[in-house]
Amino acid sequence: MWLIVPCFNEGTVIEDVLAGARETFPNIVAVDDGSADDSAAAIHRAGAHLVRHPVNLGQGAAIQTGVEYARAQPGARYFVTFDADGQHQVKDVQAMVGRLRSEPIDIIVGTRFGRPRGEDDQVPLIKRLVLRTVVLLSPRTRRLGLTDAHNGLRVFNRRVADELNLRMNGMSHASEFVELMDSHGWRVAEQPVDILYTEYSMSKGQSLLNGINILSDGFVGRRLPR
Repeated sequence: MWLIVPCFNEGTVIEDVLAGARETFPNIVAVDDGSADDSAAAIHRAGAHLVRHPVNLGQGAAIQTGVEYARAQPGARYFVTFDADGQHQVKDVQAMVGRLRSEPIDIIVGTRFGRPRGEDDQVPLIKRLVLRTVVLLSPRTRRLGLTDAHNGLRVFNRRVADELNLRMNGMSHASEFVELMDSHGWRVAEQPVDILYTEYSMSKGQSLLNGINILSDGFVGRRLPR
């Protein structure tokens, strides 16, 4: 089991995030995507494997680099994309890994909308609107039965890791992930997860404008030659 953690200027939090995750999942590769802060040193201190991009290429490129590194490791069978800002929970990864090992599934995507909405729901309204709009405008997403395709928490098997080839370097890689699920015929499932929104993580979140950019990039990406 390998956790892939893309990182860009997360030096203030990533050491704690990685140290906490390594208590359960010791194999972690963090991809420092051209950070200008001390992210690389923090990754070293946490004991994770470090791969560095000399310049900032975007989260999609960092994930692809991390997957390529992880799948080259002896015995690597299961893979997780995990955010560096502390939003994702290890308990959710454990539940998703358990399903992947016991059910006929190739990839499980976390969803913030898998339970009835309660008073403690932390998903901000603007983010909820952006995510719901992305689903409404994506026939592939609806066909696959996904409700939260831009959730960065994913668990997948060796087949997906070997076939993964993200070309969209930025945040629109999530839409490309959906395209690959559909075109490769991967067996897909969702898992309700809890996202921890802090003042720090919210400051790095996706705005409505970025949501529009994701849709635009996805439109362009579908027309790039493979």
